[in-house]
Amino acid sequence: MSTPRSGTVVEAAAGEVSRRRALATVLAVVFIDLLGFGVIIPVLPFYVRSFGVSDVFIGLLAASYSLTQFVFAPLLGRLSDERGRRPVLMLSLAGSAVAWLIFGLGEQLQGPFGTVGALGALFAARMLAGAMGGNIATAQAYITDITPKAERAAALGLIGATFSLGFVFGPALGGLVASDPAVALARDLLPGFVPATVFSLPSFLAATLSLLALLAAARFLPEPNRQRGSARREGGLVSQFREALADRDLRPLVLVFLVTSVAFSGVQVAFIPFVADIYGYDAAAAGLLLTYIGVLGAINQGVVVRALSRRFADTRLAVGGAAVLLLALATLPFAPELGRALLGGVAGAVPVVGPELLALLLVLALLSGGNGLMNVGITAMVSAAADESAQGSAFGVTQGAGSLGRTLGPPAMTAIYVLYYWAPFLAGAALTVGVLGALVVVARRSAVFEGVGPV
Repeated sequence: MSTPRSGTVVEAAAGEVSRRRALATVLAVVFIDLLGFGVIIPVLPFYVRSFGVSDVFIGLLAASYSLTQFVFAPLLGRLSDERGRRPVLMLSLAGSAVAWLIFGLGEQLQGPFGTVGALGALFAARMLAGAMGGNIATAQAYITDITPKAERAAALGLIGATFSLGFVFGPALGGLVASDPAVALARDLLPGFVPATVFSLPSFLAATLSLLALLAAARFLPEPNRQRGSARREGGLVSQFREALADRDLRPLVLVFLVTSVAFSGVQVAFIPFVADIYGYDAAAAGLLLTYIGVLGAINQGVVVRALSRRFADTRLAVGGAAVLLLALATLPFAPELGRALLGGVAGAVPVVGPELLALLLVLALLSGGNGLMNVGITAMVSAAADESAQGSAFGVTQGAGSLGRTLGPPAMTAIYVLYYWAPFLAGAALTVGVLGALVVVARRSAVFEGVGPV
């Protein structure tokens, strides 16, 4: 006969197993969904060009995703506070499957509806996918629901690592499916009424992956036990942002998300032209660099951040990450010169890698590490600043601010890149100075930063 103490231990152990299973499930759902998003990346520019329109539409199509994500991330986050995390995640996955299916049928619509109609379908599908992509706020809120406060930075780091892995394997999978052998095989295996082209197959694969994530959520993802909002709040998107900006603790974090996203998304867009113009790399070599960054991101957020979060407070992770990111952005455009000046002897000992490339790889490692530390630290700070019954709303607003930044950043940074190749990176560094200053102010207000709690 067990004693009450032994029974409590068994219940605690069972609860920990259940928590870990739920965490693994939500991470798997996010990974599958992001894998589908990444599958589209390699074919998107060529898909647009196949309609014979200006490359401007590539940027507009990319921005349309972030724009609707900006609108819907707060709404989905609040809905998950009121109606539950599980149903919102399932709804968004179903919507993503529909969006990618329509996206894959775009070129078939050109015949009956013309180029305008086909492009309109692509924009509609991309905007629906962006709206459903707002589910990241719900996934983050789910993780905070099932994770003790002391462990949230480490758990949120795992979702960042999942993001990175999705962007590593998704584009590679998309490129494979869009290859000529894959298209030929699909035409032999699929029924005649299913279009099999280099553009439709990645889109259909993305839709299939969203459906798989939906089935996994329906079968294995439980609704977490949590404190729910007692009543539906009035107002929409504008009122949510107004409430967040009126909150003394959340206001600087929302603004930090916005400014960081403007800087980092703009730098991401300028990076491919930079390595093409300065290093002479083609699309394949640039793709390898993106894979390198993605692998580093997965390692940083899945391993390094988890280890550091056990020793340092969330505020210190964010401040340290912003400082490292600032250094990386300021040195990135000058990597070739720095490599020749400082790493000539070291690079000679590494086969195939010259000093210019070695310097670039080192700077990119700093960029990935700083971004990972800062993002996880800020996300954990948002969770700590928000009420337990409003985690979804808080994450929705901050993710919405990030999406707005990703809508504004790329066109602005590509415009100044045309003037000076180094301008986007130094502009990103200048914006990061402001982010670092804001985080230092928040950290100084925090009791943790003053020595209470983990240091």
